[in-house]
Amino acid sequence: MEIKKILIIRSDRFGEFILNTPAIRAVKDKFPAASIVLMVSPVVKEIVEGWPIIDEVLTYPEDRLRGIWNLASEFRKRKFDLALILNPKKEFHIATFLAGIPLRFGYNRKFGALLSHKIEDRKHLGRQHEVEYNLDLVKAAGIDCQDKSLFVSFDREDEETVNFALGRQGISDADNIIAVHPWTSDAVKQWPVEHFSQLAQRLIKEIYCRVAIIGGNAEIGFAQDFCKDKTGLINMAGKLTLRQLAAFLRRCRLLVSNDSGPVHMAAAVGTPVVALFRGDLPGKNAQRWGPWGQGHIVIEKNNFYEITVDEVFSKVKEVLKRGL
Repeated sequence: MEIKKILIIRSDRFGEFILNTPAIRAVKDKFPAASIVLMVSPVVKEIVEGWPIIDEVLTYPEDRLRGIWNLASEFRKRKFDLALILNPKKEFHIATFLAGIPLRFGYNRKFGALLSHKIEDRKHLGRQHEVEYNLDLVKAAGIDCQDKSLFVSFDREDEETVNFALGRQGISDADNIIAVHPWTSDAVKQWPVEHFSQLAQRLIKEIYCRVAIIGGNAEIGFAQDFCKDKTGLINMAGKLTLRQLAAFLRRCRLLVSNDSGPVHMAAAVGTPVVALFRGDLPGKNAQRWGPWGQGHIVIEKNNFYEITVDEVFSKVKEVLKRGL
């Protein structure tokens, strides 16, 4: 069967999505003449638009029940030959089945019986990295991966916007910036915020760098409290689009963060990460979710309170020394 049009679905947050980019690239390498259509979360769309290997980016509807029929109709009109569902979701399994897509690859969960080809979902065991788990699915479709690097899209305009915002805060191209992301979407993965605060002050006073606090719109209030009555901090929370965040992280010397989306974005743009993880949560451990690639440092302990500010500060200095 000739593969002319391929649907690839990954519908969760931007950090998880970025870890699928090697698998998506592998599909294009296997089928260079095929049209690749990507379905993602509306939030993620901006960081993949402009990726040359993608022909179209769709976002999934929020109305779950009516959305299944709409999805099936959209998929049927596009006459896909192959669908890869990279995170199990029953709506996508049903819609691709109803659309009559001949080859439907995914995980044997959430109506997995509707798939034509499926593999067991063992991600919760945390025995390998999420990137490798994602590649396991495309391997089931007979697709090998040569380039395992991550991808995120931004351009010169995004860089100029970031430089302008930094310039308004008196930061020049010569200033060293360390980004700090003190929050995470899952409270069990949260290193104490007061430890991040102590770390930020030490970085400013002892390394003489500029420290930028990053976060999304939901973290604007937290960031304001974090930066209140403290000198030397740059509050960037809620001020950047995802593309601008990618450009900003590329500008930074390194990122210090809990397990969160910015960890994977920093890794994608080549910025080293000092990442903090709990080691007693197999499906959420660093082996699965740590920063991908070389040059990063992971500090992982079963008890987050055993990770000291001194230890993190020492690892930051280690990373900075490498870059001299």
